[in-house]
Amino acid sequence: MTELFIYAFVLGLLFNAMPGAIFTESLRRGMRGGFRPALDVQIGSLAGDFIWAVLGLLGAAALFTIPYVEKPLAIVGAILLGWIAWQALLDGLSPMPTFDPSSSTVGGRSAVTTGAALSLTNPQNITYWTGLGGTITALGVANPGWTAFAVFLVGFMASSVLWCFICAGAIAWTRRFIGPRTWTILNIGCAVGIAYFAGLVLFRTLG
Repeated sequence: MTELFIYAFVLGLLFNAMPGAIFTESLRRGMRGGFRPALDVQIGSLAGDFIWAVLGLLGAAALFTIPYVEKPLAIVGAILLGWIAWQALLDGLSPMPTFDPSSSTVGGRSAVTTGAALSLTNPQNITYWTGLGGTITALGVANPGWTAFAVFLVGFMASSVLWCFICAGAIAWTRRFIGPRTWTILNIGCAVGIAYFAGLVLFRTLG
């Protein structure tokens, strides 16, 4: 079981470190507000990941592979991504805000909610947690039971919590080097990237 925990821990780091909408939103908010807003987005996404993990352990995630459930959920996710892309574009076209050191200690409920919504509507999470049993079996656990699932979940969530602070800390440290031109490029780049994810989700859902 120790080996399974290590595998789950490493998989959790890789899963969370992949560039995507959640990281982009953490970066965008962190550039404006510092450590706390970036951490709030990460914590929100962690809550969403945990819900999918529990559903996967209970076998309920398989229900969301049904087209009548999966497609509406994916469309909602695409709409959410499109809204975030629009907000990022507006930030990029606006003057760079003055970074107040005290703002790094102020969080926001909207950041947590956004992170959770992005995680809950991410089709990648549906696929990942639906195939959880196959993942554990591939790691060398034959006929995995509740103990194996629990060990895998603890390892995965432990690395996810660690990543939340690593990611937010790196963003908070980097923000001091951001100038007006970098601010514009960063936000417009985030807008384009998130819009791409939104279009990709819609294309794969409706195509």
